[in-house]
Amino acid sequence: MSVVPTQSHGTSTGTGDPASLDRMLPRNREAELSVLGSMAMSKDISAECQDIISDGDYYWPIHGTIHSTILDLQARGLPSDPIQLTEELHNRGELTRIGGPSYLHGLLQAVDSPAMAPHHAKIIRKHAILRRLIEAGIKITQLGYNAEGDVDELVAAAAAELARVVEGVRVDDDFLTPEETLEHTLDMIDDAKNGKGLSGLSTGFADLDSLTGGLQPAQLVIVAARPAMGKSTFAMDLVRACSVKHDIPAAFISLEMGIDELNMRLLSAEAKVGLHKIRNGTVTDEDWTSMARAVPKISQAPIHINESAQTLHQIQAKIRRLKAKNPRLGLVVIDYLQLITLGGRRTDNRQQEVAEISRSLKLLAKELQVPIVALSQLNRGPEQRTDKRPVVSDLRESGSIEQDADIVCLLHRDDAYEKESPRAGEVDLIIGKHRNGPTATITVANQLHYSRFVDMAVTA
Repeated sequence: MSVVPTQSHGTSTGTGDPASLDRMLPRNREAELSVLGSMAMSKDISAECQDIISDGDYYWPIHGTIHSTILDLQARGLPSDPIQLTEELHNRGELTRIGGPSYLHGLLQAVDSPAMAPHHAKIIRKHAILRRLIEAGIKITQLGYNAEGDVDELVAAAAAELARVVEGVRVDDDFLTPEETLEHTLDMIDDAKNGKGLSGLSTGFADLDSLTGGLQPAQLVIVAARPAMGKSTFAMDLVRACSVKHDIPAAFISLEMGIDELNMRLLSAEAKVGLHKIRNGTVTDEDWTSMARAVPKISQAPIHINESAQTLHQIQAKIRRLKAKNPRLGLVVIDYLQLITLGGRRTDNRQQEVAEISRSLKLLAKELQVPIVALSQLNRGPEQRTDKRPVVSDLRESGSIEQDADIVCLLHRDDAYEKESPRAGEVDLIIGKHRNGPTATITVANQLHYSRFVDMAVTA
């Protein structure tokens, strides 16, 4: 059998002797040769191995080339023996690079038993993961030494490197049958029928919970409105329902308001003391008593507020760290989407930036299995129409946001446009998009003087 030709393996440490470090990388030549020889012999073996490894998992790139060529031939209904492989690789101009016909014939000699190929493929996969882990470690080390950029952005970049290793380890494409999954589904249906709770996190609004089943893990929920409609108030209502009422950790990433302002809103909503009185210092002794009763509930609630994150990387890093510290993290709120930047990276098109941000938030929700609620501005469309009610297309940079969102909730108040409106004190939650359910308009009561919304049936 010919020797594997000398070649680059695409891994560099940036320090020390590259050749000696390269020889230390995990690999198993015998396993790679055995798998390729077995795949060349049998289409069934190829199918089994294909479920375990891909052409990028081989240490020697020529083995990846042979792997993909075998699968191409078999997909076209052709044999994948050394003669056919030689012909195919010759036509592609790859034959000399992979070592010639003798190397391909030598693959068959490396096979002790084709039945062992799946086991050998797992060995290849293990070594591939270890190499990626080493490469990620080297990149993270270089990030630390170079120290270019904000620390949170560096941490986010490091987390992204490790996430790429993890993505390579996961097996997300396994097929499941109803026999394996239906019992759990029936249990969920039975729990819902018997009132044992929502399938997701309660929003604190009965009709909204009934429509959505609660906020679900991995969802991206967009709450959008024109300025002064109450987006932040509604978002804080969701946080209070999560953390104050149900003792589930929640994160509030504020790019607009400071922590003191958010604390004032929490106090106003929980103590039912006018927000304007708290702000201007006209609280009475009775108000102080009400706030004193509310303080323990707020202080003990697992609400995590951050006002320092501004870039996408910073937000990702802080949420990932919070999730690692608090595995029960049940909700993330970001106020608001259009204020997020890409940090040092700039594009000429803000719509492209927002598209990257919204897609990244959706992927983060999926990665952490936590609903993320992102507040968003609407354009001036509603104000330019006779009917002021917003629609999904009024979202700024609406295309990407609408595509990535699982739910789009638009806030509308008639009394914001018509002071003598017969619907004064009412707020419409317009569910303009609902990926897994119906759309509808839900009306709740506006108690903005207490910095909160409540169900229409709630009067106190």
